[in-house]
Order: sequence, then structure tokens, then C-alpha cells
Amino acid sequence: MKPPLDKSKPIDPLNLTPREIVAELDRYIIGQSKAKRAVAIALRNRWRRLMVPEEFREEIAPKNIIMIGPTGVGKTEIARRLAKLTRSPFIKVEASKYTEVGYVGRDVESMIRELMDLAVNLVQTEEKENLAAKSAEIAEDRLLDLLLPEMKQTEIFADEETPGRKTSSLTRTKLRKMLREGRLDSRVVDLEVEQSSANQPITRIFTNMGLDEIEKNLNDAMSQFFPRKSRKRRVKVQEAREILIMEESSRLIDMDKVVAEAKRRVEQYGLIFIDEIDKVAGPVNKSGPDISREGVQRDLLPLVEGSTVPTKHGPVKTDHILFIAAGAFHVAKPSDLIPELQGRFPIRVELTSLSKEDFIRILTEPQNALTLQYQKLLETENVSLELTKEAVEELAAMAYRVNEKQENIGARRLATIMETLLDQISFEAPDVAPTKIVITAEYVKERLADMVENTDLSRYIL
Repeated sequence: MKPPLDKSKPIDPLNLTPREIVAELDRYIIGQSKAKRAVAIALRNRWRRLMVPEEFREEIAPKNIIMIGPTGVGKTEIARRLAKLTRSPFIKVEASKYTEVGYVGRDVESMIRELMDLAVNLVQTEEKENLAAKSAEIAEDRLLDLLLPEMKQTEIFADEETPGRKTSSLTRTKLRKMLREGRLDSRVVDLEVEQSSANQPITRIFTNMGLDEIEKNLNDAMSQFFPRKSRKRRVKVQEAREILIMEESSRLIDMDKVVAEAKRRVEQYGLIFIDEIDKVAGPVNKSGPDISREGVQRDLLPLVEGSTVPTKHGPVKTDHILFIAAGAFHVAKPSDLIPELQGRFPIRVELTSLSKEDFIRILTEPQNALTLQYQKLLETENVSLELTKEAVEELAAMAYRVNEKQENIGARRLATIMETLLDQISFEAPDVAPTKIVITAEYVKERLADMVENTDLSRYIL
């Protein structure tokens, strides 16, 4: 396994070299080196574009990618890990969910609006983290303002400076100390909580029209028009502190700044993964659903070429968003896409089906390996789970055989195999703990052999 990136050093998401990107992807995804190289180069080209003279910068378009391969071989995981590594705004969409403008369904521009919403939430969360200390300080002062008058009237405290002496003079400093030590958490205070008078959602009158976005935007707009009201709540100090911190975070954040930064990230670093692109490809018929499928491609073309999409946060340019499309292409071929769209995806990468050896590596090598996930889950029940090398090999062989006999769903088959294998152990874990359980090849055969060989049974269970 490749060593991880040095997290102690500041990481510039754009300044990762292709080799560093591939090394990090190798920690989670087995094989598919061609696809990893392609996305690493495409990502590095973003940094290169920002380094060229300004007169050339806007002329350099992203090199979009089509990944071709069966389900479960790592297409989505590569894009998802890439976005997480580079901290880029990222969404995954299915091309089959969209319809041509004029049909019932979602229009393709909604993916840009969703990406912008996600980026705003991402930047807003970062701002809250940056302002956490200041928000907590202000919230603490507001909480002291609530506590101090009441406690001065009703409580007499020991004077810490003079042992044995009582005093009714409760200073703010002493009260702050008690608050930070948690000695006041169980006390109850009256808190004014802001509440929007437009908190009831608008009736879902658009659902059947496929216009859920209009409903969402109307809800947002209505909440701006109605004044905010407040109501009193009696809550414990611990809960009051959390409520006040959230209120102060919202007040301190400059939303204009947040939206501007989110827009910059979307336009410069945005990443959209379009799955099932093969479902909207195919020979064009004169009638039927193929017309709509070609229409989706034509609607998608301006986004990929570069256009301006109106969103509730302002217009967003798509010129430098990186699009990664993927599909199994069992029936259709990439050449069945309209020529204009083919030209906007110049890089084509074929991902290979997974072998038994790949399954063995998937079960053991990645940082989030499936076997490790089950071990961590059972550790919470004080059950130590161990799989022998032979057991892992047998699991991989069975998953490979089932994929050959039934639908090939790639590495996803391992999840169904593992869940079936550990069903009894997971159920009985609380009753047998603490204990250590060793999974051997014989146990794997005992639990799964009949299911794997029985075609009808494996179709429903595995």
C-alpha cells in the first residue's frame, strides 16, 4: 500500500502532482491505473491553466472524461475520492433521471444549481468552524447575562477567597468559571429563540410536474419576506449554549462573502460525475423515448461546452467545471452519443472487470477495506473478528464465481457475500461477547457453498 500524503503539511488541493493523486487513490481503489492516471492529469491541468498567462487562461477548456466499464469496478469511487482529496464541490447524478426540456422530469441545468447549493453549504460550514471560538465566546456572554441577574437574587455562594465566609455578591468571573466547569449545565434558563413565521412548507403543488426546485426556491423566498418572530423557551444551560452558538454563528457569517467564494470554487474547481450516460445514448428512432434521450444530450451539450446557468445565488459559468461521464455501454457505444457531445469528452478510459486476485486485494488492502469495516463494527460489541488468509481467498473466489454465473456487479458482490457470511455472527454478537471469532475457509464454505452452487438461490440471496 502506498504511503499517505503528509497531512501535517498544508495541502494545496490544486497543486497535487499526478503521481501524488494516483498514490492517494491507490489507498482506496484497487487497480484501474489508466482511469486514475486520466483523472490525475485532468486535475493537474487545472493547476497548469491557472499558471499560464491570463490571455490564454480562459481559452483552455477542461479535458472531460468518459469512463467505460461494468458496474462495481470503481468508476464512481474514483470520482468521489478525487473530489474529497481536492476538496472540490462535487455531485453525482444519473443521466437517466433527466429529460429533454418540455418533457416531465428534471432539466439538466438543475445539476449546476445543486452543485452551487452544495458549495454554499460547504463554504458556510467552513466559515462556522473558523468562527467557532468567537461564536462560543459571544454565546457565553449572552448566557451569563441570562444567569447572573437570576442567581444574584436567589443564591448565596461560598466566597472562595475567604473560606467559611458566605456572600451574596456573585461576580461575573466566578459565574463564568462555574459555567465552564459544567456546574451550571442542569440549570434552566428562559431563552428567546428566533422562529420564522413562514416555517410551514408550501403545499407540494409542483411534484407531479417535476418542478421540486421551484417549490424549494419559493420556500426560500417566502422565508425572506416574512419577519422573524421569537418565542420563549425554558431550556437547560447546556442546550441553551448550543442554541446561542448556532445563532451567533449565523449572525457572524457574511453570506455575500460565502456565496462569492462558493461561486468561485464551483466555476474553477467544480466536478460533476454523470453516471449512466449510456442510457441516453443509442441509435435515434423517429418516435418513442429515443427522441427524449437525444434531447437530454443536446441539453447537456451547452453545459459541457461552457454556458451561464441562472441559480438562486446568481449566474454560474460552467466553462471550467470538470465533467466525468460513465457508463457500462453494454448495448450502446460511446460513438452512439451525438458527435458534438463526443467531442466534449476527448478522454476515454476503459475500466477492466475485476478478477479473483482483485477481490482479494479489495478485501484486504484499502484503508476502508470491507473486512476492516466489519471488524470495527464488531469491536463495538467487544467481539474480535479475524479472517484467515484462506478464508479471504475463498470469499474472493465465491464472489468471482457468482459474478460469472449471475449479473456481474463487480466489487458490490463482496458486500452481499460478506453480509450473508456474517449474518449469524452479527446477530449473536451481543450475547457471546467478549470473545474472539476466527473465520476459516471451512466456515466460509459451510455458510456459502450451497448458495453459490444453487443458481436460483444465489440469484435472490447473493
